[in-house]
Amino acid sequence: MRLNRTAIALLVAGSATTAASAGFVQTVGGQTNVLLDLALLQAAANLQLTGVSDGVITPGNLGANSVAFVITPPSSSDLPTTFRYDTDDFFGTFSGSINHRGSITFNNAVTVGNFEILFDNGFKVADRVGGLGVLFDVAITGAAPTADTFSATGNLLVSSNFASLLLQLGLAQTNLTGADVGDASIEGFNSVVPAPGAIAMLGVAAVLGTRRRRR
Repeated sequence: MRLNRTAIALLVAGSATTAASAGFVQTVGGQTNVLLDLALLQAAANLQLTGVSDGVITPGNLGANSVAFVITPPSSSDLPTTFRYDTDDFFGTFSGSINHRGSITFNNAVTVGNFEILFDNGFKVADRVGGLGVLFDVAITGAAPTADTFSATGNLLVSSNFASLLLQLGLAQTNLTGADVGDASIEGFNSVVPAPGAIAMLGVAAVLGTRRRRR
């Protein structure tokens, strides 16, 4: 099951906490924790986890068998996180994606990673290392978008794209689209996005400061 914006909005409303309004904020760091059902992946798709890259946190915050991937900052040159929202209207304003560093390898042969969490009629997880595209749909089970942090939990469901790849590679014998193969937990921290007026005022102040120094 995938959740669209309406369903996500209901979950957000149900878990909302009181917080001071900060206008637009952007996610600038943190980590996303992943707990895969390794026994199910091996039984259904002949996938065995055989390695993780440097920088992958082990264990993550979902138990001893979980891993975590560091969220990249907006300043990253190749994998910038662009996720932002208005704290007064998350549902109507959230946009962008959350990117990560780090990869995992299955069967000593298939490496996926530098995962991007994006929204396209539901949250999805895409591989940006091997170019395999969307691997999982995320069925959101809870979310708390505040001024200081963005947290969300969800179930990882095999995407139709990933299911097709598994069939093509002969790793799976049946179509696994929608199979629940793990859990994810986003733990992001935010920074306030300066309002256009504030940016303009900073620019004016810089110009005035330059002129004064020239006198």
